[in-house]
Amino acid sequence: MFSGLNPLITAVSALLPGLVIGYLVRHLVASRKVTLAESRAEATLADSKAKSQEIILEAKNNAFKILEEAKKEEKERNSQLSRIENILTKKESELEQKGKELSSEKETLKSKAVELTTLKGELEQSREKQLKELERISGLDREKAKIELVAKTEEEYKDDLYKRMRKLENENREELEKKAREIVTTAIQRYSSSQIADAMTTVVSLPSDEVKGKIIGKEGRNIKAIERLTGVDIIIDDTPEALVVSGFDPVRRQIAKLAIDKLIADGRIHPAKIEEMVEKAKNEINEKIKEAGEAALFETGVGPVDPKLTYLLGRLAFRTSFGQNVLLHSVEMTHIAGMLAAELGADVSVAKKGALFHDIGKAVDHEVQGTHVEIGRKLLSKFGVDPRAILAMEAHHDEYPYAILEARIVTAADAISGARPGARKDTVEIYLKRLEDLERIASSFDGVEKSYAIQAGRELRVFVTPTKMDDLGAIKLAKDVAKKIEEEMKYPGEIRVNVIRETRAIEYAR
Repeated sequence: MFSGLNPLITAVSALLPGLVIGYLVRHLVASRKVTLAESRAEATLADSKAKSQEIILEAKNNAFKILEEAKKEEKERNSQLSRIENILTKKESELEQKGKELSSEKETLKSKAVELTTLKGELEQSREKQLKELERISGLDREKAKIELVAKTEEEYKDDLYKRMRKLENENREELEKKAREIVTTAIQRYSSSQIADAMTTVVSLPSDEVKGKIIGKEGRNIKAIERLTGVDIIIDDTPEALVVSGFDPVRRQIAKLAIDKLIADGRIHPAKIEEMVEKAKNEINEKIKEAGEAALFETGVGPVDPKLTYLLGRLAFRTSFGQNVLLHSVEMTHIAGMLAAELGADVSVAKKGALFHDIGKAVDHEVQGTHVEIGRKLLSKFGVDPRAILAMEAHHDEYPYAILEARIVTAADAISGARPGARKDTVEIYLKRLEDLERIASSFDGVEKSYAIQAGRELRVFVTPTKMDDLGAIKLAKDVAKKIEEEMKYPGEIRVNVIRETRAIEYAR
């Protein structure tokens, strides 16, 4: 039984020393690794302690430096405060001394005033005694002696007095004319403004030349729609990244420019979108008119007025008179009238208000019967403007008498503003009047919806209401309009009358 175990015991006995040795070797290796890790940790800890000591030392040094600098600044500030205190103390003592000197001078002046009053009384008494003595000696009282002396002197020096009076009168007239020229010249020199304005065209900037093709549209339908809706000419030439809006009416030009800008920003350019953008542009024009009126009131310093009157004032920004923008002309007049009134001692506020609103009737003169002066008087009275301002504006065309000095000032300012070189152009005014007459003649016929004079007056586009006129009637209307233009107007060359009848069918799918 035990003989079978002998080989097993022998094998275990052979393996046991190896196992023991292996275990001891692994134990020694593990112990050595632990020892190395502990030594590295101690070294790292020592290094960290050293660095922390250095950081603490450096922080202490920095804190010490900051403290020293703060103490130094405080010392300098205290020194500066001490100097200021010394200066103030010195100034205070000087002021006290000056106060004492002034009090002393005041007392001296009081005593001298009393002495002068006493002397004046004594002189008056002496003068009265002398006059009474003279009256007693001459047998005449004071008034009779004065009358006789004046009469005798006048008789003796009558010719000399007449010559002297004439000389003084001429000198005074020359002096007054010289003074008037100086006042007018000073007012013109003190105020100068630009009268540059687009006469007939407005340039629209484009982001690229590719947009020109979109604006023209297929077979020109887009550009035709813009021209039909706004009543202007769109000129597209070789000018890079720009097109020109041409038309005599500045409102139409501005509407067209705004509509084109909106179409470019939107990117969708077709007849339906064009109609939408033109309507939006027309609405925005009203806001611009209001802003123009408010800007004019602010620039001239004229007090707040009724908002409706402010709107009418803004409408003048789109009116011209002999090529001169009416709102700019009114603002310029206001500044000049204010300066003239200040020089002459008149009421500056009344003069400026009369000048600013002197042409307010032109804002609605195409809608109301009467001269622009008469219309302006009624508007200003309706909106509660100072009656003196109405008196100041109503005489600038000699339709009413000069009731107050400010009326003459407004008239003078109007003449100065209009007479400046380059301010007005008669030929432009005549040209604009001819274009307005063309549209007026076309609009006088029944069935006409709207009319536009374009191509510098060489073409008249007339849009008729399709439900009120058929194609045959449109042909007859073109002949009638052309005939009336020939009878009533004088113009160079020929005018093309283009009557347009357009039918649209609109229905909604719901």
